Amino acid sequence: MIFVTGGAGFIGSNFVLDWLAQSDEPVLNFDKLTYAGNVNNLASLKDDPRHVFVRGDICDGEQVLALLREHQPRAIVHFAAESHVDRSIHGPAEFINTNINGTFALLEAARAYWTALEGDAKAAFRFLHVSTDEVYGTLGPNDPPFSETTPYAPNSPYSASKAASDHLVRSYHHTYGFPTLTTNCSNNYGPYHFPEKLIPLIIANAQAGKPLPIYGDGQQIRDWLFVSDHCTAIRRVLADGKLGETYNVGGWNEMANLDVVHTLCDILDSLKPKADGGSYRDQITYVKDRPGHDRRYAIDARKLERELGWKPAETFETGIRKTVQWYLDNPEWVADVQSGAYAKWVETNYFNREAGQ
Repeated sequence: MIFVTGGAGFIGSNFVLDWLAQSDEPVLNFDKLTYAGNVNNLASLKDDPRHVFVRGDICDGEQVLALLREHQPRAIVHFAAESHVDRSIHGPAEFINTNINGTFALLEAARAYWTALEGDAKAAFRFLHVSTDEVYGTLGPNDPPFSETTPYAPNSPYSASKAASDHLVRSYHHTYGFPTLTTNCSNNYGPYHFPEKLIPLIIANAQAGKPLPIYGDGQQIRDWLFVSDHCTAIRRVLADGKLGETYNVGGWNEMANLDVVHTLCDILDSLKPKADGGSYRDQITYVKDRPGHDRRYAIDARKLERELGWKPAETFETGIRKTVQWYLDNPEWVADVQSGAYAKWVETNYFNREAGQ
């Protein structure tokens, strides 16, 4: 069995679904079910005995340790985190608590469990920490992409909290010999993505006839990674990664946010044309940029390809079309997550800002 934290969130639920599609090894799925955790993501596993779901908080080390001792997993894959930059700007305390204190509590429980293991079980145990490229800060237009040796320079409360958690994980390996692995990924997209992030927000707003908000001039560049490719990379690192190492996971797809939105609009124009014959591009609106908005991220994923043979299977063109089609095919899922609280958040974050350019 493997123990997955945050397995009802966007990336975590995709990982659990992919894992059980590829393997009969059971998953103990541990999730707090905050606003971004959604058990509906896991509906297809409702009657699957390989999937054991437990609601809980990684900050509760006693509960985590009790579950580890009961279920005896061979690995922990740690997704659980507060992950939205805008929310970290409005309310950083939750990010400090979950991402730093929660990771510390999880590490302590996992170390206590691992220390008591013996023989092959102890040698085989792994703790894989899933992190972000945002810990590296921002890049200039001509800078080389982030590598595993790029100095940390986080620029938001979110990325600072993830950087701190990365450092904790590293320290546990070097201090205690704890068998850790860390992955730092670029921007994920795909099914089950909570619609406060750019791609699902644009898809949902376009269909609802709402404005498509663009921060500043829309020229912020991100490296886009299809979520199933990310899941494959994590499986490779978990299976054969070198203990104590970090592996960057990227899609080799640098695109400006405005170009991403144009692509989404064009796909929607093709798959679900507007009744009036117009383009979804007509709904684009510019809003005031968020504070400290990093200009460019890019990932150099050659280490992962060189050492473990991984590279993404999807291009942005193939992955984004699959993503749009999934949202068009699953309107009930979108409606369920767009609660009153979510609607209020979107209004506060995007449409109460001053107009952009």
